Amino acid sequence: MRRYPDSRVEIQGLSARYYDLLLDVASLGTYRSFINNAIASIGIGPDDKILDLGAGTGRNALLMSRFLGGNGRIVGMEISDEMIKRFRQKTKGFSNIELMTTRIDEPFDLGQRFDKAFISFVIHGFPHSVRETIIQSVYHNLSEGGEFIILDYNEFALEKAPFWIRLPFRVLECKYAFDFIQRNWKKILTEFNFGNFVEKTFMMNYIRLLKAKKMTSKQ
Repeated sequence: MRRYPDSRVEIQGLSARYYDLLLDVASLGTYRSFINNAIASIGIGPDDKILDLGAGTGRNALLMSRFLGGNGRIVGMEISDEMIKRFRQKTKGFSNIELMTTRIDEPFDLGQRFDKAFISFVIHGFPHSVRETIIQSVYHNLSEGGEFIILDYNEFALEKAPFWIRLPFRVLECKYAFDFIQRNWKKILTEFNFGNFVEKTFMMNYIRLLKAKKMTSKQ
């Protein structure tokens, strides 16, 4: 049973089994190019230790691993049984990629610190109180000066968006996404002691990759 019945980020069954294919088909083949470009823009260093929240099928982890050297590694977090199966199949043989079956919607301490935390099209699907829990956990698990990278919807007024944006959003997205696009995410992240924002937009500015640096109290 899903913990958040009004959400669509808890993907199970056939949707999880064919998730990557569904994304490619739904985007008319544009998703592959988009996600490649988005991950390339993160600025991954060869020695980075990256936390991949809501890691899904491992597709993003594999894309990020291309930029890592011998000391870099990726730790994914995922709880869907079908997604976990796909992740392990895809990343088999990659010694620098591992998976933890740990929930991201509850406070967590992984006992290690990361240079980057990446979350892609997941955080919009939670109630706002859960999003705040995720942000707090990310802050705690990042190294000083580490970066939180959110790839998700940009802020926009849905009623002013073109029809080809409004219709699929209203049909396909959960109620939490409507709340997500109305919030000022730089302001929210600032309240959790993140700053030095860098952003890159895609899909006519409706999608954004937002990087936020973990600040210390003295900064």
